[in-house]
Amino acid sequence: MSSPQTETIGRYRILGELGRGAMGVVYRAEDPLLSRPVAIKTIIMSADPDVRAEYERRFYQEAKAAGGLNHPNLITVHDIGREGDIVYMAMELLEGVELRDLMQQGRVELRTALEILAQVADGLAYAHERGVVHRDIKPGNIMVLAGNRAKVMDFGIARMRASDIHTQTGAVVGSPKYMSPEQVAGTRVDGRSDIFSLGIVLYELAAGAAPFSAPDTAQFMHQIATATPPPPSALNERLPRVIDLIVARALEKDPEKRYQSAAEMAADMRSCVATLPAAGIDTTVDFKLELTATRTARSTTAAPKKVDTRTLKLAPIATGTEPGLHLPLARRFDSKAALDKLERLAFAAKP
Repeated sequence: MSSPQTETIGRYRILGELGRGAMGVVYRAEDPLLSRPVAIKTIIMSADPDVRAEYERRFYQEAKAAGGLNHPNLITVHDIGREGDIVYMAMELLEGVELRDLMQQGRVELRTALEILAQVADGLAYAHERGVVHRDIKPGNIMVLAGNRAKVMDFGIARMRASDIHTQTGAVVGSPKYMSPEQVAGTRVDGRSDIFSLGIVLYELAAGAAPFSAPDTAQFMHQIATATPPPPSALNERLPRVIDLIVARALEKDPEKRYQSAAEMAADMRSCVATLPAAGIDTTVDFKLELTATRTARSTTAAPKKVDTRTLKLAPIATGTEPGLHLPLARRFDSKAALDKLERLAFAAKP
């Protein structure tokens, strides 16, 4: 697909290309009216009338989902329009590093990881309260900005819960590695599907490995639907058992047994931060992933800026509590039987 050779789209002056996808091109641009940098996401309309209509429908669906949201942990959409055969969306330009890049670097401090994911959960809670389900939560859609601020990006397959958006039963939407059982089954999803996906991200950050693994997509989806992964502490014995409890609840197959709101999960992750060891004790996670020496901080909305993730240092997290202070977790976790069961599982999983 070729991009339009133009210096402007709508009122926006194009400064460069940020990336390309299956449906269009993303540009770095400037809004001359407000003198601010923006990212312009475009779709070049297909000549096929049916394909054209579907692409345009999905694009405006994304705009409707993301454009009505205003939260510090969600990307901000400024404008939408059409020019000839191009529909476009103007959104804030993010300067940062994808969480995926930090994970591929090989080590993430657990306290920082929990705070980043708690912010993601804050943003999701806000979106869910307004009827928007993201449907594709994964490290590549989480941008980490200066000061450890997190932004959830790419509502490209988000769906409104409202009846004006009709979803197709049986359609599989999302990244297979981070899908919920509901997405695998092709059934109706709500905000609890995003919570399952966030639980997978937390598992990876805590354990240093993915909870599900299979040689092909079909077997991978079968695992998501049926398999129960070992607790993260079985792979990383330095983890506090409360991480196992949070992950176990987020990864419940039955949505009714899962966290019922992302806000509740955020609160438990922040409570966990307060229980972590004092400074000086190593709580970083070693990821079983290939080290990428130098990467470009890239995303559909990130400026083309080179980042050497080997030397990237995130700012320390201010928790507002002293180390060792135990804040109350969700009542579901206040169970000696559950703790004993997880301890037995962790022991059985060790060689």
